[in-house]
Amino acid sequence: MHQKINSVNQALDSAVPLRDPVGIHKALRYSLQNGGKRIRRILCIAACELVGDQESTVMPAACAVEMIHSMSLMQNDLPCMDNDVLQRGQPSSHVVFGENVTVLAADALLALAFEHIAAKTVGLPPLMVAGAIGELARSFGSEGVMGGQFLDLMSEGSSEAGLELLELIHLKTSASLLEASVVVGSMMGGGSSEQTGILPKFARSVVLLGQVVDDILDVTKSSQELGKTTGKDLAASKITYPKLMGIEKSWEFAEKLNRDAQDILSGLDKEKADPLIAMVNYVTYR
Repeated sequence: MHQKINSVNQALDSAVPLRDPVGIHKALRYSLQNGGKRIRRILCIAACELVGDQESTVMPAACAVEMIHSMSLMQNDLPCMDNDVLQRGQPSSHVVFGENVTVLAADALLALAFEHIAAKTVGLPPLMVAGAIGELARSFGSEGVMGGQFLDLMSEGSSEAGLELLELIHLKTSASLLEASVVVGSMMGGGSSEQTGILPKFARSVVLLGQVVDDILDVTKSSQELGKTTGKDLAASKITYPKLMGIEKSWEFAEKLNRDAQDILSGLDKEKADPLIAMVNYVTYR
């Protein structure tokens, strides 16, 4: 897993060199190089390898996924959104560069994601590349990440919000891009319809698992330990799993999601599925 993280980091460094105008490219590189678990990018590559292809085939797509995800974090940290001053253990982009530059850099990063996958993918049919671009765009739009962020904003302070809405928010804000990551990885790796169909179910389990654990850590760990501001969801009266289920039941739910994710992979080649299983356990027990 660490080898894949290093590969993605090197590819991202090459994809966004420091060039004119320097200020906006500094902001782009700051968010891209600001650590993170790289879960979506690793799963994109692992999905490609699972169906029999190699890392280089899907690396431009994996970089595009990271650009889209980083852009969403830059946007979501803004004062008009979650108003978070920490991201991945470092000051958020708007704290370092200002809100105006962060907005421009986030827009540029989203555009660069689609440019990068279109220009740098080699050896695949143009229609396949176009399909991958369409899948990523769909996952991020009003029915995906953006729609989920809207529902999240609208749910703040609501006394009627429950588990059904909470799951819908996370399926949109997090699962949609993660599902697209594994679908694109499998698609570009030449995966069968059966393989490509299994992986989104796996992705949904991983996303919900990650969110349950994130919610638990938000109330049991410090900002220094997590590298981001803790307790802000509680302060904003947002719905979380511990708020609705309690910490103990939330952990039980997380362990069930871990088992579900691994069960989905049980019919696949064990050696090739091992990186995905390692990721599931990492998300659970980090």
